[in-house]
Amino acid sequence: MPQLIDIQFTVNGKPRQGRCEPRKLLVDFLREELSLTGTHAGCEHGICGACTILFNGEAARSCLMLAVQANGAEILTVEGLAQGNDLHPLQQAFHEHHGLQCGFCTPGMLIAALDFLRTNPSPSPAEVRDGLSSVLCRCTGYANIIKAVMAAAEKMRERAKHDPEKWEPVFGPDHAQTKKLAP
Repeated sequence: MPQLIDIQFTVNGKPRQGRCEPRKLLVDFLREELSLTGTHAGCEHGICGACTILFNGEAARSCLMLAVQANGAEILTVEGLAQGNDLHPLQQAFHEHHGLQCGFCTPGMLIAALDFLRTNPSPSPAEVRDGLSSVLCRCTGYANIIKAVMAAAEKMRERAKHDPEKWEPVFGPDHAQTKKLAP
C-alpha cells in the first residue's frame, strides 16, 4: 500500500487539507478529493490549458503538478471567481458574449484571462489573443472569447475608476491577500 502524505493549502480563500499518494496530480486531487470539478483534466501534458488554476497568484497547469507540491500554497479555481450569486465580470462577459460552446476549456480560459488582465488591464484584441494562446479551444474560433475578455476588461477598469479603493480578490473573497486592479 502506498504511503499517504498529509497536505494542506488554501483553495478559493478557504483552508483545505487532505491525504494523498505522493504521485497524485493536483488536478485529480482538486476534482476527486475536494469535489472542485470545474478544473478540467484535458490532455494531462500541460498543452491544452483546461486545468489552469492560479497557484500563489500566477496561472499554472494543475495537471503538471503533484498535489504534494501544493502543500502550503494559495490556489484559485474557477469555483472561486463568483462571489455568492454575483458572477465575476469575466464570467458575466463570457455569458453575454457567447464566449463558450461546449464549455470544456472555459474554466481554464477564465483563469488564464484573469491572470492576463491583472498584468494587462487595457489590452488590444491582438494582445488578448496572444495572452490566451496558452488555452486551446476546439469549438469557438476564439472570436467571442476575445470579445468577452475585452468587455470584462472594460467593466473591470470602469469598476476601478468609480471606486479607486476597489480591490479584486486574488484567491477568493475571504482571503486577505489582494491586488489592486490598475485603472
